[in-house]
Amino acid sequence: MIVEELESIWYIILKDLRAYYFKPPNISWGILFPLVLALAFTLRNPSGFAELSPGLIAMAALFGTTSMEAIVITFEKRVGALERLMLAPISLRTILMGKILSGAIFGLMIAGTMTLISIGFMGNQITSPALFIISLLLTVLTLSALGALVAVSVKEVFEAQTLSNYFRFPMIFLCGVFLPVEAMPMPLQVLAHVLPLTYSVDALRQTSMGSVHFRLLFDITALVLFLLTFLILATRLLKKSLE
Repeated sequence: MIVEELESIWYIILKDLRAYYFKPPNISWGILFPLVLALAFTLRNPSGFAELSPGLIAMAALFGTTSMEAIVITFEKRVGALERLMLAPISLRTILMGKILSGAIFGLMIAGTMTLISIGFMGNQITSPALFIISLLLTVLTLSALGALVAVSVKEVFEAQTLSNYFRFPMIFLCGVFLPVEAMPMPLQVLAHVLPLTYSVDALRQTSMGSVHFRLLFDITALVLFLLTFLILATRLLKKSLE
């Protein structure tokens, strides 16, 4: 049974990557987006790029996962493709996991491009490579699950994109991408700590810029809890919408 579910997830991933993600416009956007980000911040403050790079990597993961996730799931709901998938003997959770992993792979490609730029062109060093990879994987999985949750809660693609922007842009400014959370007023600090990107930025910063603290375990635990919560909520909403 587990083998059959894993096989189903694998084929859903392959279908989505071929049909939606690995198209020339998406691949070029996925490469140009982190390049433009890196160039913009390097021209503004070349010496400060190293400090901003963990946040930029997290931001690239955020847009890479949620942008396409909103389009793919919402589009397939509208044209009935998800209902056709349900004709196969697989669960909704299996279908959703395939969708989330597809978005995570695309997000990992974009965030990985930003990481390579920061290492190869800006001279940044990853101080804890294994922990950095774990943090990045959890980041793209959690954010992809968040994108799936948004997509299953609306009916139209433009609604999913609009709703995504309602949480993406506040997270960029509240979650430590540009300004440390500790430097914000206390109410904003409280708000920042209920957003998943805060823990992603902190985990990537610890594993790429200095020594790893006990706080990293808390960041990883928070990301896992966010991932499970988003997955459970998205599964319930998808089941309700298909009924």
